[in-house]
Amino acid sequence: MIQKIWYQTVKVFLKISLHFYAQQIKIYGKENIPKKGAVLFAINHPNALMDPLFVTSFNPRTNHFLVRADVFKNPLIKKFLGSLNLMPIYRIRDGRNQLSNNEEIFNRCFKILAKEETLIIFPQGGHSRDRNIKPLSKGFTRIVFGALAQNPGLEVTVIPVGVTYQNSSNYPSKVCVQFGKAIATRKIVSENQKPKAISILKNEVSNQLKQLTVHIPDDEHYATILNSLNKANVDFTKVDHINAMIANQQFPTPRKKQINFLKPLFYLILLNSLVPFLIWKKIGKKIKEIEFKDTMRYGVNGLTFPFFYLLQAVLIYLNFNWKVALIYWVTSYLFVFIYTKFSPINTEK
Repeated sequence: MIQKIWYQTVKVFLKISLHFYAQQIKIYGKENIPKKGAVLFAINHPNALMDPLFVTSFNPRTNHFLVRADVFKNPLIKKFLGSLNLMPIYRIRDGRNQLSNNEEIFNRCFKILAKEETLIIFPQGGHSRDRNIKPLSKGFTRIVFGALAQNPGLEVTVIPVGVTYQNSSNYPSKVCVQFGKAIATRKIVSENQKPKAISILKNEVSNQLKQLTVHIPDDEHYATILNSLNKANVDFTKVDHINAMIANQQFPTPRKKQINFLKPLFYLILLNSLVPFLIWKKIGKKIKEIEFKDTMRYGVNGLTFPFFYLLQAVLIYLNFNWKVALIYWVTSYLFVFIYTKFSPINTEK
């Protein structure tokens, strides 16, 4: 019970704070999510831990996650992530001797699905900022078919989920989350030999993901198409519209980037949040993979901004009165909210 309360509390915090971080959060296809039963959400992975945060925060089910094992190196972080239903998955780059730990994780996944709960997994096997769907690994099919083999009366529903960002490396950004059509896996297993069943499930998930997020075929034209879309300053979160452009090879004429007239407000926020900003700048310099930049920025700012705003409000209260302190506290959040929701968001350079 305590763990459930903790999970739901964090989920509410995430849902609120993400609205202060992203200008638009578009959620489509929630009606495809079964209210009951075992579900595996197969998600594309362009933006590290931000992907499962957006998916689970606006998902009515309680979710379990498989994420890369190197995130769990710190014992305190490992305990914290574990309390939120996150589990490590090991890759060859983590060391061949670590791969045996995946057996225990797979068994935990089988039990989660057997209890008719949900699991979030990234079938591409790693994150990538490329605007296309990479070939899927068969790890997620092993989990699905393993759970079905151990539980003959179980049905596991697979739902592909496309996550698309507009300029995810910068604040603020836009995000579109699309839940695809449910795939019943028991029928696939019962009607096909295992190798063919694996192929069918992988193809179905891959095909849906290519429709649920912006997909530029990974060929010799990829860079040209992406450059054309960026120069036209398109909104990538309009997924169907952008995919139609790509299919028809018809792109808008180049457009200038929008001017940010709210920049003075940004500098005012920066002045009011100088300590959290300096903390972020110090930590940000150590980030080696661009896919983790957004995750770390959100994590650091999501913790430090509320703390320092509250601390500064207390200092104002001690020197003035509670009314002045309350006005300062509310205004601080209001400025951040206004900048987040109304500043222009251009495509990447």
